[in-house]
Amino acid sequence: MADGEGSVNGLQLCTRWWEASDRGAAILHYILEQVPHIYCLEAEPQPVEEEQQVQEHILYPLECFLFGEDPSDGLQKLEHKNYGSSSQQCGRVFKEGETVYSCRDCAIDPTCVLCMDCFQNSVHKGHRYKMHASSGGGFCDCGDLEAWKTGPCCSQHDLGTSVAMETDDCVLEAELQERAQTLFQVLLCYITDLMVWEEGDELSEEMKQGMNENTYYCVLYNDEHHSYDQVIYALQRAISCDHNEAHTHTALIDKEGRRAVKRGTLRTCQQVKDLIRSNSEHITQQALRVEILHSAVMAHQTFALRLGAWLQQIIGYSVGFRQVFCQVALEPGADSDKPCLISRLMLHDARLYKGARKVIHELIFCSLLMETEYKKQFAMKFTEVCFSYSEICHSKIDHTLIENIDLALFVCILLQHYKQLQEDFISDDHERNISVTALSVQIFTVPTLARQLIEEGSVIKVIIDTVMEMLREHLDNNQRFHFQGYNSDKFFRVQVIFHDLRYILISKPTTWTEQLRGKFLEGFSAFLGLLNCMQGMEEVKRQFGQHIEVEPEWEAGFSIQIQLRHILSMFQDWCSSDERVLLLAFQECHRALLRCTNQPFHSEPTDSYMCKHILHKRPYKVSQEPVSIHLPITRLLAGLYVLLCRADAVKYLSDFVDPEHLDFSAFAEHPLRCVVLAAEVSAEMWRRNGLSLVSQVYYYQDVKCRDEMFDKDIIMLQIAASKMDPNHFLMLILLRFELFEVFNGNCSSKDQDLLKQWNRLTEEMLNLLIVIVGERYVPGISNVTKQDVTMREVIHLLCIEPMAHSSLVKGLPENESHETGLESVIAKVATFKKPGVSGHGLYELKKECLKEFNPFFYHYTKSQHSKAEDAQKKRRAQDGSDKALRPPVPPPFAPAFSSIVRLLCCDVFIHVLRRVLQRAVEERCTLWSEAMIQRALHLVGQALIEEKTQLEASNVDEVSFDFSHKARTVGSDHGKSLFHFLSQMKKLPSLDAQKDMINWLLQMFEIVKCLREKSSPSAVCAVDQTKPEESFQDRKRKAEAAKLHRQKIMAQMSAMQKNFIETHKMLYDNVPESGSQGEPAAFMDCSAMEFEERHVAVGPQQGVCPADWEALTCILCQEEQEVQAQAPAMVLTACVQRSTVLTQYRGKTLSTKEGSYPLFMPPDLAVGTHTGSCGHVMHATCWQKYFEAVQNTTRNRLHAELIIDLENGEYMCPLCKSLCNTVVPLIPLEPSKLNYESAKLVGEVLTLPRWIQIVVARIKGLRPAQRAEVIYRMLLDSNADVGKEETGFLEDDQTDFRSIHSFGVRPPPKYSSSITEMLVVCATTVHRVGLQTAPNELCPHVPVMTWNTCAYTIQAIENMLQEEGKALFGSLQNRQLSGLKAVVQFSAVQRLKSSQTVTQKHFTDMLAVLVPVPDTEGTLSVLEVDFFHLLVGLVLSIPALYQEENVDLQPSAISTAYNHLHLVQLLTMAHIVQVLLSSHDTSEVIGGGDEEESKAAEALYSTVSQHTEGLRTSVSGSMMADRVRRGVLPFLRCAALFFNCLTGVPPPEALSSTADSPDSHLPLLCSYLALPCNLFQLFQEHRDTVTPLIQRWCGNEAILKALKGEINIVRYPRKRNRLIDLPEDYSVLLNQASHFKCPKSSDDERKHPTLCLFCGTMLCSQSPCCHVQLDGEEVGACTAHAASCGAGVGMFLRVRECEIVLMASRTRGSTYPAPYLDDYGETDPQLGRGNPLHLCPERYKKLQQLWQQHCILEEIARSLEVLNVMFAFEWQML
Repeated sequence: MADGEGSVNGLQLCTRWWEASDRGAAILHYILEQVPHIYCLEAEPQPVEEEQQVQEHILYPLECFLFGEDPSDGLQKLEHKNYGSSSQQCGRVFKEGETVYSCRDCAIDPTCVLCMDCFQNSVHKGHRYKMHASSGGGFCDCGDLEAWKTGPCCSQHDLGTSVAMETDDCVLEAELQERAQTLFQVLLCYITDLMVWEEGDELSEEMKQGMNENTYYCVLYNDEHHSYDQVIYALQRAISCDHNEAHTHTALIDKEGRRAVKRGTLRTCQQVKDLIRSNSEHITQQALRVEILHSAVMAHQTFALRLGAWLQQIIGYSVGFRQVFCQVALEPGADSDKPCLISRLMLHDARLYKGARKVIHELIFCSLLMETEYKKQFAMKFTEVCFSYSEICHSKIDHTLIENIDLALFVCILLQHYKQLQEDFISDDHERNISVTALSVQIFTVPTLARQLIEEGSVIKVIIDTVMEMLREHLDNNQRFHFQGYNSDKFFRVQVIFHDLRYILISKPTTWTEQLRGKFLEGFSAFLGLLNCMQGMEEVKRQFGQHIEVEPEWEAGFSIQIQLRHILSMFQDWCSSDERVLLLAFQECHRALLRCTNQPFHSEPTDSYMCKHILHKRPYKVSQEPVSIHLPITRLLAGLYVLLCRADAVKYLSDFVDPEHLDFSAFAEHPLRCVVLAAEVSAEMWRRNGLSLVSQVYYYQDVKCRDEMFDKDIIMLQIAASKMDPNHFLMLILLRFELFEVFNGNCSSKDQDLLKQWNRLTEEMLNLLIVIVGERYVPGISNVTKQDVTMREVIHLLCIEPMAHSSLVKGLPENESHETGLESVIAKVATFKKPGVSGHGLYELKKECLKEFNPFFYHYTKSQHSKAEDAQKKRRAQDGSDKALRPPVPPPFAPAFSSIVRLLCCDVFIHVLRRVLQRAVEERCTLWSEAMIQRALHLVGQALIEEKTQLEASNVDEVSFDFSHKARTVGSDHGKSLFHFLSQMKKLPSLDAQKDMINWLLQMFEIVKCLREKSSPSAVCAVDQTKPEESFQDRKRKAEAAKLHRQKIMAQMSAMQKNFIETHKMLYDNVPESGSQGEPAAFMDCSAMEFEERHVAVGPQQGVCPADWEALTCILCQEEQEVQAQAPAMVLTACVQRSTVLTQYRGKTLSTKEGSYPLFMPPDLAVGTHTGSCGHVMHATCWQKYFEAVQNTTRNRLHAELIIDLENGEYMCPLCKSLCNTVVPLIPLEPSKLNYESAKLVGEVLTLPRWIQIVVARIKGLRPAQRAEVIYRMLLDSNADVGKEETGFLEDDQTDFRSIHSFGVRPPPKYSSSITEMLVVCATTVHRVGLQTAPNELCPHVPVMTWNTCAYTIQAIENMLQEEGKALFGSLQNRQLSGLKAVVQFSAVQRLKSSQTVTQKHFTDMLAVLVPVPDTEGTLSVLEVDFFHLLVGLVLSIPALYQEENVDLQPSAISTAYNHLHLVQLLTMAHIVQVLLSSHDTSEVIGGGDEEESKAAEALYSTVSQHTEGLRTSVSGSMMADRVRRGVLPFLRCAALFFNCLTGVPPPEALSSTADSPDSHLPLLCSYLALPCNLFQLFQEHRDTVTPLIQRWCGNEAILKALKGEINIVRYPRKRNRLIDLPEDYSVLLNQASHFKCPKSSDDERKHPTLCLFCGTMLCSQSPCCHVQLDGEEVGACTAHAASCGAGVGMFLRVRECEIVLMASRTRGSTYPAPYLDDYGETDPQLGRGNPLHLCPERYKKLQQLWQQHCILEEIARSLEVLNVMFAFEWQML
């Protein structure tokens, strides 16, 4: 309702209008006065202000007038009195791209659809349904009783719950009806006048009122010819705007249909118009449509659209309002020649712009097409409605019939103007979904209404006459279509009219009336007229000598054929439903065929002789005469004849057609020519005619056309074969194949090409005979059903190979409802094999169905025939059977076709086969081919099976079929029988492949002979038949014996081996483990052996490292090299990328400009830097050469930037094509030989507090002397009490800053120049990518980023292993392990290329988090640091402390061991405190743990709480112990991985097992890291040291803020990120998308709802409304979201397209199959098939692994590499 609060008194206006003498004029005067003061006051529209003004000043007063009182009160009364009851029909108008549903079980036809809400609340959700994206323009059929077999209403529109729809109840009160009629009349007239306004029309005086200025608008209209760039170009030059402004104008023009691009005087607007037209006009393109409209017209047209939407709202309040509106819309004008308002709008539709069309169509939907309850009444009363427009409109109309009369009037108007509307549509350039002609589907698909339209309106004839009128320009002198040089766009629009014909015929009648018969046959005759123009069109003639210069046009003819395919079938279905109609239709079709004179013979009949038979026929050679592939009337006649046979009505045919005129041999002439044409094309006789003819023959036999082309030709040939003498029929075939003289022995040649042609034609001719005799699976030709036909098709498709459901559907013909019948038969013939994580589900043929296989199945293409034959021979060989592919036993012919089998025993047939076999036996290699022999043998098999079947079914005396007798009869010409030649063929080595088939045929001869002689056939052929089986059993027995023999020998060898090992046990005790194989033998004392077995990686008890890198092979030069410090560098390919896989706060970004990043990684791991590798090794020099070559070659490749970014150093791995952007140098491990006795002695001195004192002293000593003295004095100052208290335990005046060297130093390793160069390359890349900054190897952040990528990569791998439930060690692939090891070693060595002073400074700052370091300010709290990153940084940077000014030093093995030990202990304790502080408010109660550990935990928590304000104190020790164990475990797992790669010490074997839970591995991890199993013992052992540290850690101000909730706290263990949970049923996602509203757009235009799988945010992609600026560049919503959510990486699900979009940068992305599968194990991108989809957990898990393993970038590059992108897609705009 309009808002009534405002300065305008709507009730006063209402009263004034009602009391006026001319109420309509008063209302119109007010509107004309107000509108110019609201709209078009400025150059740019102000939608918010304009809407507020129009609500207040116009719409509210109009509503007051409608109800005669306050609108809210009036509406309430309307509902109370039940006038407001609305129809049970939903009527939701679909937007373009909106998902709609159709029930395959219940819908009357595929056009019956439901909206999302109705579908979700209907019974159809549990049925077989399809979903697809609407093209726009239709509406929901929920509630339409004629649209559904069952379940017509959803629960929201159920007839049982809605108010009764009796018409009397919907009649409005007299005054309300009068008000509505007055108001609707004025407003609809106003809308109509403005919508049909033309540019040259004069302004009326009423419209000029209120306009003080003479302002004009230059309006640019949308068309479908000009591209965006062309319009932008024209606008930039016409109105001098920039590109962005022109793009905005263009987008709005495309969306709304028009846009005012200039506001000014008439002169300036005219100048702009001329410029736009001149800049958009081209030789091949007309100029853009531009109009100059007065501002008053623009204002009123804008308001007219708003008024249309308001009327839809008002009409929806009441059925009574809808009835009044329909009456007004259909009421004729005062002038009898002037059409009604709705007619004027429809006739002007093609000239309306897009926005206006949309409003008008929706107005028609919600009014004239909504009242389905009255459609049946209309169908019954429609006969009373005369098509005289004036009679209908001026007759008295009973209110009870108002709705059906309204609908009748509308339909009358539509039919009356049908031709004009279609002509307008064809000349228009807009899509059909926004044309008024698209409304035909809403009318013609209603069964009762369509029936009445046929009876009363001759709608079939109207539609066909319209098509003929549109195609008349393409008729030649012979009245046949010729489409050379046709307009493809116009022709496509003409074809759309065929949809209306299909809609009318979509529901077959169950009862016929004489009027329906007459009108249907009238339409059928018109249809035959159309087919007559196609009969024989576009003839082709074989080209000799020179190749054809211009390819003839052929697509148009086949386009019409494809459009008519279902229409032809539907006409035949209609005819079959009534016997009389069928006979009359056959009569009409026969007459039409006789009238066809467009393919006459050009010569007189001649006689042909063969085997004492004479054929009197006119000569005709396909290779020399014109021939057409288009014979629709002939094929329709064949289809009708089969229907007559099926209905047993053929006996009445003589009453309708003169038998003398039923010359089926003449009818079969043209189909036979088509078959011969296809054969000659296959024999490559028409090569000079180009590809156009090849394409025609392809479609002639393709599944899209064959059922009404090739199949019908075969049927017509079968009809002719059943009517003609079999010898004459075969002679006719030989004549048309031009093989008559070849088989008569009167033709010979030495031309090899000609001989090949004869052979190929013979193969095709024999194949045709196989088809004519064997293809009986047609209802009417034999007693089979449509289900049997489909089953046979499926069997033969699956004989080729196991197929997916979609592949089977593509191979089967569809009916008019787009159904193949596959679901009803597939379970009977095949078993379903479910898919894995890739691929799709497959159907495999059941073994019992193999007997139905026919190798010469007539729907096989050449390639399919070859594949099926090979597959079945292979399968039979695996089963141990022979390779004979026997003909299947066919069903018997129907009585009308039973004489066809005579072909198999006629004289000419025997003669032809004998000639073929004779050529093979006589080894005349140029006169036969194996394919020819194969077909001849198949025909012999068919004949023998037929004879055997007849002998088994009848007495011998009753069987006249005598093929076996004639085959054994000596030939008159050569003296040898067919059987003789067949027997001789067994001996031919050239026919070894056919020996099994020949043997089977000889057995069949014996079986038939026995049946004729009444002996037992089983006894005669038992020996031969059992031979294959016996041989198979014998082979099987021998195979089993050989298997047992092998098992026995292996068991003996195993026993001997075990005995040898036991005997020589001492030898095996001294063999080193497999990890040390290949290493030179070295002496190790007992203590070393003892510690190696302990598997300790940290501290003085560190184990011995096994072998380092083996000799590696470069993948480029294939040379081997060992990894050595002074050798040339070996490198691993690697990819560095930013990652948010581990983030705890998605959307957070990190920057070096603020905070302590990157030195300190925050505990939420917001953004990390991951380095992965495919594990392939190259020489550094080889890589450099390869990289340079890639740079040079890729620059010239089309759209190479979409695959690899050359500017950022990207390349593809030469071996596996993984995407890389750097290399990691392989660093050999430093030999670490600990003297364990010395280490033990050092350990007695170098305790944790002593180590801290030495390190702090070293830090102080490394600073300038003056600064150190100042610091020392400050520490001694009496005012620094707190500082003294904090550092008291560290103070030791005796500690010298060089005392750190006293525990052992050594020189650092020296590396070759190539290794150091690669160190710089890798470190620079990590720094550049991680911080998104320019390369700078001198930046102090370079070493920090190498430590960070090392830590983050380890954390990511640990997270992945934990997520997948894999063991910490032993689970990584070799490439992952090699890459991780290389990254750790690289990070450890990189400090050698960095400034030691910088590294020392970093170490100092990091250590300050743990212990007080003098002169360090702004220390972070323990809650603000990730301690594993800190551990890696401290461990890898501490060697820099040993550096002297002039001497390069690093710690010795013992010093390193203690450094690692104390750092691990110190960081573990700090992390435990971090876990305790971060879990202060958790409330779960978990028990467990031993008592000692619980007490220690309770004591520690008590200590922490003493120094921490706001920490809870009442927490049990067992609870805290459990929290600590779980919280610290990921840290320890990461640390174990780190030290394993750093030191090479193998971990305990138990850590490589997944048998135990990860929690049970805690003691093993602690042992490996030299930590006590009870971690709380660390605090007890170092109580004096750690207590002041705890006080310092807990006293940080940030701790208090965090406990108060001012700072986010990360809980431990951190939550493991997963992709969002998706619903199991995809329709749930579609439902969410249908309710998605773009936050930045108020319109209801099509959106692309896109779901982020990282965080679950629904985005509006590919829409200008959500474009944002990102770093100065305009990007789409997905790109902007990926930048914040995934650090540039994104994984999105496009809901309406059902596909995954992977994004890795602004310019790169690719699609990926969605994890939703249908019941057949297949994905459905773009919802093309529309089957119900369900989530596949395995595929979704694979997607998650793709993300967690950081493989998205790699997947994108690989997919783009495979696709070979031709046209760049603007991924940044997604």
